[in-house]
Amino acid sequence: MMSRRSGVVVAVVAVAMCSALLSGVSSAAGKEVAAGARGGVLSGSWGTAQEVPGTAALNKGGNGGVNSVSCASAGNCGAAGSYTDGSGHFLAFVVTEKNGSWGTAEKVPGVVNRGGTVAINSVSCGSPGNCSASGSYIALTGASPAFVVNQTNGVWGTSEKLPGRLNLGRGAGISSVSCATAGNCSAGGSYADSFNNSQAMVVTETNGVWGTAQKVPGSVALNKGGNAQVNSVSCATAGNCSAGGFYAGSSGHPQAFAVTEKNGVWGTAKEVPGTAALNNGGNADVSSVSCRSPGNCSAVGSYTDSSGHFQAFVAGQKNGVWGTAKEIPGTAALNRGGDADVTSVSCTSPGNCSAGGSYTDGSGRHQVFLVTETNGAWGSAEEVPGSAALNKGGSAEILSVSCAPAGNCSAGGDYYDASHHLQAFAVSQT
Repeated sequence: MMSRRSGVVVAVVAVAMCSALLSGVSSAAGKEVAAGARGGVLSGSWGTAQEVPGTAALNKGGNGGVNSVSCASAGNCGAAGSYTDGSGHFLAFVVTEKNGSWGTAEKVPGVVNRGGTVAINSVSCGSPGNCSASGSYIALTGASPAFVVNQTNGVWGTSEKLPGRLNLGRGAGISSVSCATAGNCSAGGSYADSFNNSQAMVVTETNGVWGTAQKVPGSVALNKGGNAQVNSVSCATAGNCSAGGFYAGSSGHPQAFAVTEKNGVWGTAKEVPGTAALNNGGNADVSSVSCRSPGNCSAVGSYTDSSGHFQAFVAGQKNGVWGTAKEIPGTAALNRGGDADVTSVSCTSPGNCSAGGSYTDGSGRHQVFLVTETNGAWGSAEEVPGSAALNKGGSAEILSVSCAPAGNCSAGGDYYDASHHLQAFAVSQT
């Protein structure tokens, strides 16, 4: 399932959450975050959010926001998003935080901003000032290729069309990128084949050079229904990553898959074990993957049960082998309305992770939950403390969870207040 909503409010949560996490926030209840796009932390408390420097000058059309943020160390982050210029074109920008201060947002250099429509979906930083961002754009020819843009030693380079000819000029995009170290990243997304079917793809960067995009091995055989995509990639070390997403089986119903890269070589995609038994309603996918060491990862996603209700699942990988997916403990009791979704997972070490998502209560209101894994055992999901009091409008979601190695996590998302205005919240775990 895709996120129900998106907007500028993502910028508030993601950037503030990243800075707060790395500086040691210790609050345990949901709190509102001020509107804007920059957050910081002083002495363990949330700083004041403010507009991303430079975006006002770029965003003449009045529709902008941060889509992704990544922090290599405390106060050293990269972010990417979009804005509309005076002609109403959607263009892409990048911005860098150095030693706790955000620089000025800049238009992504290169071909991506010439056709008037750019979607920048993901950014990841392997070390301070060394990041990669990716997405898709509409070229002057009308084609929609995938692109990447690298930052080296604090300077963003020129965007480039993703190497390879998988999409045959028809359309492609990168959904997720993960950098284990500077210049060593892996990314995943989808491309349109010669029959205009959507296929899953991956690509690896080694020492600052992006290789040729390739179809996910084994995915075409799975994807009988012609609709597949990588949703999430996570790299524990350079060339050792896992990815997850969905494909359409012979019946056309979405199924969840996972695939692992070992020493720079991608293995064969396989249906996540156990999801076939869970997914009686025929709609499953992996939404997020997190790896803390090679071959030791967690994946979360959703499926539909025999009643057609969306439920949340988690699956663990140990020493390169994926275990059996299971419903996240406690979500069945929460999810009386039958619409649960887990959107993000983050692991501090193998078998120690936190995840978050949303569910509908008995009144049909969307509420948010968090759940923690300790030493390989998942606890019971619980409503985010304080979120129900904020969520007067009855529609909340978690957009991202991030955990520091010390086992302290932060999560961010949004909710509707009593006036049905979209607001941002953040919550931290110690």
